[in-house]
Amino acid sequence: MPLTREKSQLMSASEIDRTLVRLAHEILEKTRNLDELAFVGIRRRGVPLATRLAAKIRELENREIPVGILDITLYRDDLSTVDEKPVHNATEISFPVTGKDVVLMDDVLYTGRTIRAALDALFAHGRPSRVQLLVLIDRGHRELPIEAKYVGRMVQTSDSEIIEVKFQEVDGLEKVLLVERAET
Repeated sequence: MPLTREKSQLMSASEIDRTLVRLAHEILEKTRNLDELAFVGIRRRGVPLATRLAAKIRELENREIPVGILDITLYRDDLSTVDEKPVHNATEISFPVTGKDVVLMDDVLYTGRTIRAALDALFAHGRPSRVQLLVLIDRGHRELPIEAKYVGRMVQTSDSEIIEVKFQEVDGLEKVLLVERAET
């Protein structure tokens, strides 16, 4: 018996792409110095966001934006409940973080705890001049005072609902779904 059931599709592949074009333009409009701009994707689905947005900016401005990959596994506040031996993937940031205008990226913003862990992990690599948050979906229900500067779409959800983002690079398909936990 499945643990979740699909309620609706929130975004198609083309809607995701259009949203990323809009977000790229917003970043360009709100960034004072593009030479200091850097993207850091939170491993797993924040990474395709960061990579794709860097490509969109390259198309628009003919500029390379450095992209880093951040693993937050060891910074989570629920580490003891995740697994006895959590899988840790390497953080890959090949540029100095100190002094950069970092846009931290993730697929869904929910309680804010993932972002808190990501900030701890990011600051372990240096002190950026500014950190802004970009998310594809903001579903509310914050437990910490964390807010995204760039939001693809706001989606009001109940506690029994889950947003599933599917990216070609990770999942082999492209869409955003609203699913509900199935009754057991």
